Amino acid sequence: MYEAERKLALKIVGEACGLASTVQRKVVAQADSFTKGDRSPVTMADLAIQAVVSRRLKENFPTDLLLAEEDSGALVESPDMAAKVLDLTRSAIPDIDGDEVAVALDRGDHEGGSGRYWVLDPVDGTKGFLRGQHFAVALALVDEGQVVVGVLGCPNLATDPSDPSSEIGCLFAAVRNEGAIQKAIHSGEEKVISTKDSSNPSDAVMCESVESAHAAHSEHAQITATLGITSEPYRIDSQCKYAIVGRGEASIYLRLPSAKGYREKVWDHAAGALVIEEAGGKVTDLDGNPLDLASGRFLGVSRGIIATNGNFHEKVLEAARNVVIDS
Repeated sequence: MYEAERKLALKIVGEACGLASTVQRKVVAQADSFTKGDRSPVTMADLAIQAVVSRRLKENFPTDLLLAEEDSGALVESPDMAAKVLDLTRSAIPDIDGDEVAVALDRGDHEGGSGRYWVLDPVDGTKGFLRGQHFAVALALVDEGQVVVGVLGCPNLATDPSDPSSEIGCLFAAVRNEGAIQKAIHSGEEKVISTKDSSNPSDAVMCESVESAHAAHSEHAQITATLGITSEPYRIDSQCKYAIVGRGEASIYLRLPSAKGYREKVWDHAAGALVIEEAGGKVTDLDGNPLDLASGRFLGVSRGIIATNGNFHEKVLEAARNVVIDS
């Protein structure tokens, strides 16, 4: 079931990773051309990728809706940005024009809820992208209240973390009740992935965001100390964290909110959460509830996100609750 959707999503995300990597290489090569805090390169990649993905989905599944992060507002505000986005989009779709790019972008205005729709984060991990490090392209399909297909593209992630000479660039795909795989972007080599088979949380590696603004590092440290974890945290940008846990490189991913009232966006978690779950792991909020990924553009009521290999999820939840209550 959903084989056609899975196949298309892998193809689309692979194409999107190529576009994003092209922009990222220019950022790294022309570092002096960008001022600190300049988001224009990632904005260009975000917009072009969303336009391409939207167009591909429309061509193949014309009745499916799209919930995505961007819209055409930035093109209206900046003719220079509009020209750059059109040029990058045309590298994938040569005959597209500026009006069609805007239409493709604005298709992403679906509010979620019931029915069938795709969820897209065109470039997840802005700061990692601008540093020339890790980012992800994330695409998921929601059908009647469930995420049923999830694909992550991690262009800078090694296919084999134990082999420094291994191919760089991975796709991760999961289908509800059918497991998860890793596929090399360039060679196409594919393998089934699973979470780490460990029942002792003290042996775990904990994964978290690089940026402290995105996650409560101090609270995370207290949780790992409570669990007896002595290894250093694995800090990596974007939904690559879900992939890291899904393939057993780490066993815990913590994302407790660093600011009161912060609301998680659906596109930041839909694809990655399914990858971990189908690889054998578990993803919940701090109260142990499944993530509500189909209620709108933001997650339903929840307190933080905790993902594990599934073997000691309750122990991590207990430690996290104790820290949050005490803090």
